[in-house]
Order: sequence, then structure tokens, then C-alpha cells
Amino acid sequence: MLTRRTFIWGAPFVLTGCMTQGRPGLLARDERGPQDAGVYGAVAGEPFPVPAVDLNRIDPKFYRRAVAYSTREAAGTIVVDPGQRFAYLVQEGGRAIRYGVGVGKDEAFNFRGVATIARKAEWPRWVPTPSMIKREPKRYGPYVGGMAGGVDNPLGPRALYLYAGGQDTYYRLHGTVEPWTIGTMVSSGCVRLINQDIIDLYRRVPIGTKVVVLPSHGSDVA
Repeated sequence: MLTRRTFIWGAPFVLTGCMTQGRPGLLARDERGPQDAGVYGAVAGEPFPVPAVDLNRIDPKFYRRAVAYSTREAAGTIVVDPGQRFAYLVQEGGRAIRYGVGVGKDEAFNFRGVATIARKAEWPRWVPTPSMIKREPKRYGPYVGGMAGGVDNPLGPRALYLYAGGQDTYYRLHGTVEPWTIGTMVSSGCVRLINQDIIDLYRRVPIGTKVVVLPSHGSDVA
């Protein structure tokens, strides 16, 4: 059980668990194929439009893939590697589903450590954190009361909320209105996925899922 002493609030979190990060080898070629057009096509049955993704604006290495992945974490765990810009949903047999992500634009903005998905939301309401409002009042001040879910909401169609020690870390895995930023360091700290990918991940993981976020230093994008 994590305690408040495990984390230093207001500063980057330290990874304290015993975990081996493997360097995955692809089971599928990192090239654009006809299957990708289907995976990233428009999503039907949603209360708001989820349009097809312009795959020409995203490096194919960040498309959703089934990969070989070596880790001591149990199947069902999410491992986020900010340095490589990937999130892995660990599977049985040394495999994982790998998603490309966008992460915080600076080390100071990135959470590190072990957390639990304590809440899930479809078309979530977005509320900027107090630190975001303080840092950029003109940009975020108008949204102090929050923004309802919808096509312009920066969290996209789904959000997974990370808690540690029973407290909200203010760190989420969510969709994006800017899919071309996947694979970059651009967010205010949360992990963004392509909308089709966060919908896929959302349906695969229950509340209570363990999430391990690795330090971003020391593993740059290849």
C-alpha cells in the first residue's frame, strides 16, 4: 500500500516499485497498412462525432500495435513510458498492446510512480488544475468552472483518472483534439492518446487497474 511518504506532492513523483522495463520487439511491421485505416476510422454510436484520423500526420510507429514486451508487471497493468512516448497494456505470455502517446512538455510536468485507475468517464468534463491557471491565467482562467464534454473538450471521448494513496494525482490518460501531437512532449502533464486508442483502452481496463509511469529521462524516442 502506498503512503503519502511515497510521493512528494507538487514535484515529479519517484518510481519506487520493483519493475523491469523491457525493450519491446514488434510483432507487426511499423508501416501503414490497410488495417490501420479501419482501426482509425470514424467511430459510430457516440453522442459526439469521433472522426477518422489523418494518419499522414502521425508517425506509423505510434499506431496501436500488438508487441512483445518483457516486464515483471502482471497482465492487465498499464505501463507508461514517457521517454519513448508509449503506453503498454500488459498481456499474458510476454506480450502487450502498445499505444502511442503524447506527454508533458517538460520533466516537471510529468507524473512518475504507481497509481490506480479510480475513476473512468465517457466524454468527461475538463477542469484545468490550479497550477495550470496560475501558470497561464489568460489561457486557462476562463475555464475555471470547467468545460462540458464534447468535440472541443481537450480530454476527448474518454478519460482514466489516476489516484495514489486515495488522492487524485490530477494525472489522466485521455483522448485529444490534436492527434498530430501523439509522439511529442506537448501536454501539461497528462498522457494523451488518439481518440480511437483511448476508447479501445477504456473498454479493456476496469476501475482498480494498476498504472506504472516510468521516469521520462534516460529513454529518448528512437
